[in-house]
Order: sequence, then structure tokens, then C-alpha cells
Amino acid sequence: MNAHAHDGGAGSTNGHGAAAGNGNASSAGNGATPGNGSTPVTLTRKDFSSDQELRWCPGCGDYGIATALQLMLPELGVAPHDMVFVSGIGCAARLPYYMNTYGVHSIHGRAPAVATGVAMTRPDLSVWVIGGDGDMLSIGGNHLIHALRRNVNLTILMFNNQIYGLTKGQYSPTSAVGKITKSTPFGSIDHPFNPVSVALGAEATFVARTHDTDRAHMQQTFRRANEHRGAAFVEVYQNCNVFNDGAFDDLLRRDVRADMLIPLEHGRPIRFGADGEHGVAQNEYAELVVGEVAELGEDRLLVHDEHRPDPTLAFALSRLSHSPHEPTPIGVFRDVERPVYDAELQAQVDGEIERSGRGSLSELIHSGATWTVD
Repeated sequence: MNAHAHDGGAGSTNGHGAAAGNGNASSAGNGATPGNGSTPVTLTRKDFSSDQELRWCPGCGDYGIATALQLMLPELGVAPHDMVFVSGIGCAARLPYYMNTYGVHSIHGRAPAVATGVAMTRPDLSVWVIGGDGDMLSIGGNHLIHALRRNVNLTILMFNNQIYGLTKGQYSPTSAVGKITKSTPFGSIDHPFNPVSVALGAEATFVARTHDTDRAHMQQTFRRANEHRGAAFVEVYQNCNVFNDGAFDDLLRRDVRADMLIPLEHGRPIRFGADGEHGVAQNEYAELVVGEVAELGEDRLLVHDEHRPDPTLAFALSRLSHSPHEPTPIGVFRDVERPVYDAELQAQVDGEIERSGRGSLSELIHSGATWTVD
């Protein structure tokens, strides 16, 4: 496990600063943070960019994601030394090295677990989790779903390229059935995960999807996720141009995008197409269907409600497409409130300290071979 921090123009990297967890802004306000304790300093992309050369394959979608993050982070009003990026193993996991913040490049699949420890012990920090589809949904699947169900205060970004890139092109938990790779020479027979469905099934309180070819949409989605109090999960469609090039072309090519991406906007009927001619409605069996608005009827279009407490409709939206070759929803599927794990745990600790006093670990250890818990 390799922890690091870089000195930045925003101030000391001692890790102690203004409260800056998900949904909390520093006291400096929009895009600024105290520099020497009194003089406001306007933050820029440079303050969040380390001195390390970005090293992914030329043309990798990770470059676009990193750029979107570095350009957006100054707007949060959180100092670099009040942020932590935790990653697992894989191409996406290199990102902490390129951020001028605290970072932990942890072990395969365990980024959500490591980040949970950071969030519980340092609630003043803004904690981000970075990983790929292989890292988070195979060996890390268990850690991911429990971080989500517990509602730990984390912003989790999963880069989904439907392949293992770092190990040179094996199939992943999101690879399509029939996908031929080095580890599936006759085609994959595994049914793939739908990451958004997995997150909603774990009842994550914030779930969204974006893609690496639209910087503005990424930034808006990342900002929304970070503002959320609790576990926020964002799937990012990301092209691996070496081992799975064009996996999302049927969705993201400019000539098809309007007819293939279904934007989700809270409080508005779900419709898409260059002229809004396509829409989503419920049929007589309460199933969601995609069709022409002229045939479905405007009054039957489903109005998106991202704050709906029950995740059933959000889950149904996530099942509208079963592959990136058919119309697919993007945006925020769910954004609801629930008690945050870190705060609930701290309340228990504070209550016990108030009841019994702070106590001494040294005295406890030297008190004998056994002790009684009241």
C-alpha cells in the first residue's frame, strides 16, 4: 500500500483543514481556500495536478476523465490537502499519482474498504474512490456493495471499459457474452454485470452514469456525486483503444448519440432524440418501454424522479438497455437521503465516551488477559 501527498499552491499537506467531506464545502467558498490562514487563494487545475507525467496508452479515455476531474475540482472550494483519492489495481488506479492531493494506491479490489477506514477516521476529508470494472466488480465486488449499502461518505468513480487493460486484454465482469479475449479464446460465456443495476440493488443512495467523450456531462455528474452526503456511485463509460476499442461507439458516435443516449433529468418526462421524438413509458404490466412519443402519447411518458425513496423505478431504468448497442440512460438515476455510516458510528463512539469517559488503551492492554465489556 503506497500513500502519498504532494505539496501544492493551496497550502500545507498536513491533512488537517476545513471540513470537506462529500457534500461539505470548505469555509473559503466557491473555488477558494485559505492559503496562509488569512489570504484567500483562488484554486486552479494546476493546484490539483501533480508533477507526475500522465502515463496511459495514447488515446486512452482515462486522459479525458482525469482532465475533467482536475478542471472541476477547483470549483468545489475544497483544498487539495483536504482530499484523498484511493484506488485499487488497474489502469484507472494510476489516477491518484496524477492528483496533487493525498492518495492511496491500495490493493486489488480493496479501495472501498481502505476508503471506508479513511472516511470513518477523518470525516473532515473529501474521500474519492477510483477503480475499473475488473477491480471493483470481480475481486472487489464484495467491498463495493457493502460500502454502498452502509452508505459510507464516499465518491466512487468506476471506469468501465469492459476489459482488463493493465494485464493486456482479458475479459472482465462487464464484458459482453461472446467477447473473444486472451482468457476467452472461444468467446465469453459469462453473463455481464450492469454496474448501475448492481449499485441500485445494493440500495446506494446516489447512482449515476456518464461517459468519457462529454467533459461537461462528466463534470456535472462528478460534482453532483461529490455534493451528495453518503455513498455516491458513478459509472463512467471509458474507451480502451488498445484492447477493446470502440466498445461504446454505437452509443457515443456523434451521428448516433442523440438517438442512443437517454438523458435523465429530475422532474422532466424522459424523452430523447434530436427533436425529442423518442420517449420512455410504462406499459400495462408496469414495465418500462422505449418508443416513439407520437405512438406512446406525451401524457404517458415517465417523469423522472431521482428522489423517489424506493429504488424500483431507478432499477427498471437501469435495465432499459442490456448492452451499449441500444438506447441507454445516462445521468443521475437516484439521489436520496439516508443516515450516513461514518456519522452514525461517530455518534455511538461519542455517546460511549460521554457515558464512560475517554478511557486509556494502555491501561486496558495492561489490565490483564481478559476484560469485561459492559
